[in-house]
Amino acid sequence: MGDNSKTIPGRKEILLHFDQNDSVMAQVIRRIGPLKLKRNRNYFVVLCKAIVAQQISVAAADTITARFNALFKGDAPTPEQVLKLTESVLRGVGLSRQKAAYLKDLSVHFHEKTIRPHRLHYMDNEEVVQQLTAVYGIGRWTAEMFLIFSLNRPDVLPVGDLGLQLGLKKLYRMRKLPTVKRMRSLGEKWHPLETVATWYAWRTQDENIVAY
Repeated sequence: MGDNSKTIPGRKEILLHFDQNDSVMAQVIRRIGPLKLKRNRNYFVVLCKAIVAQQISVAAADTITARFNALFKGDAPTPEQVLKLTESVLRGVGLSRQKAAYLKDLSVHFHEKTIRPHRLHYMDNEEVVQQLTAVYGIGRWTAEMFLIFSLNRPDVLPVGDLGLQLGLKKLYRMRKLPTVKRMRSLGEKWHPLETVATWYAWRTQDENIVAY
C-alpha cells in the first residue's frame, strides 16, 4: 500500500493546516466555502472525459463530451461500445483524429484488462501515473486529473495545469505565470493537501465546480 489510504480531511482540519502554512490560501478557502470534490468511480468515463478535455476550453470540452455521451443513448460509455464506433462517428461529434485514436486505445486497455480499475485504488500516486500514461494519448496531466477526480487523492499538484497556473498568478499577484519551481515550492507549503489548494485555485478562475 502506498499513500492510497489517505483521504481529504474535513473543513476544520483543512483550515487549520492552511492557517499554519499559507495565509493567502487560507483566506481563499474561507471566502469560497466548503470543498466540493465529487468522486466519480466510473474510471473509464473519467478518462474518456479527460482525453476529450485535453488542450481545449472547458466550454468546447463540455460540448464535445455531451455529443460523445449522446452516442450511448443515455447509458455511460463502456470500452466495448467505444471499440464498436467508427472513426468517422467519433470525428462527427467533434473529436480530432488523434483523440478518436486515444479513446480507442484506452478502450483496448480496459477491454483487455491491462488496466484493472479495482487495482488502481491500491497503488500510490506515481504507480497510477505510470500505469495510465502507458495508454496512447494519456499524459501526466490526464493521469493527475484521474488521481484527483476518481481516486480523490489529497496530495496531487498538477503543475502542467493552466487553470492552476492562472489561479496562482492571480492569487499571489505574480507578474507572469508561475514556473514549475515556484509551484513546487508552494506545493511543499501545502503538503499533504496539494489537491485542496489546487481545487480552490481553480475556483478563483471559474466559479463552476470542476468535475470529471
